[in-house]
Amino acid sequence: MAIDRVFWYHFMAVITVCIWGVTFVSTKVLIGYGLSPIEIFFFRFVLAYICICFVSPRKLFANSFKDELWMVGAGLSGGSLYFITENTALGLTLASNVSLIICTTPILTAFLFYFVNKEEKLKRNLLIGSFIALAGVALVVFNGRFNFEVNPLGDILTFVAALMWAFYCLILRRMNTKYSILFFTRKVFFYGVITSLPMFIISPLNFNLDILLKPVVFSNLLFLGVVASMLCFIMWNNIVKRIGALRATNYLYIVPLVTMITSALVIDEQITIITLVGSCLILFGVYLVERSR
Repeated sequence: MAIDRVFWYHFMAVITVCIWGVTFVSTKVLIGYGLSPIEIFFFRFVLAYICICFVSPRKLFANSFKDELWMVGAGLSGGSLYFITENTALGLTLASNVSLIICTTPILTAFLFYFVNKEEKLKRNLLIGSFIALAGVALVVFNGRFNFEVNPLGDILTFVAALMWAFYCLILRRMNTKYSILFFTRKVFFYGVITSLPMFIISPLNFNLDILLKPVVFSNLLFLGVVASMLCFIMWNNIVKRIGALRATNYLYIVPLVTMITSALVIDEQITIITLVGSCLILFGVYLVERSR
């Protein structure tokens, strides 16, 4: 693979995590208009599925029943289970807890790949860089106000969410040599929606057109569904296929940086010396992990 092409995949990774880093603004706006986290996930994935059907291959099923089950697993791990556990955790524990624990995803992915594929080496720079980046995340998230309250259920759900994304990357790696990115991504959206339906038995779906058709609500759902879901999932799945899951998940450390900058621009939160030090640690850790590859 030519060097310039590799650069563009890394650039796509940065763009993807930057978009994911600002989705909390849209989510907070939608919650403010009365939508629940589960409803937001459902609507964004339905929109993403409808849009990708226009460009995805017309093939309906995988080549085998076993592969179709892997697709179900991808829809669960990268869709319904990931978003529902993370969003539920936000209602049970501190947002800082969630931000910090969810950033263990790259480390969990590295260890998961090591245990599943013994040929994946846990290189020293990868581990050192990951922990340096995680320390930087802690500085950015807490910003000098250490407030880490242990809430077993909320913290466990967040850890489950991080582990789900690691499993999603593992399934993606297994499937991306057999199927096109568009076909695989479409199946993720489909099974993400299907596996979220049982949640509406507990909390019925509130399909209120008066709310959904409000310009602010509709525009934010379009952003989450078309940009943050459809386009970003296509880019992410392509990035993992081209540069590998370990290198791709490494960019997730950048999400708190984007959140910090967005908060400063949108809600006037102050950027302090501590957050700047944390930002430098994140970037240095990302650099070390990339060097390990």
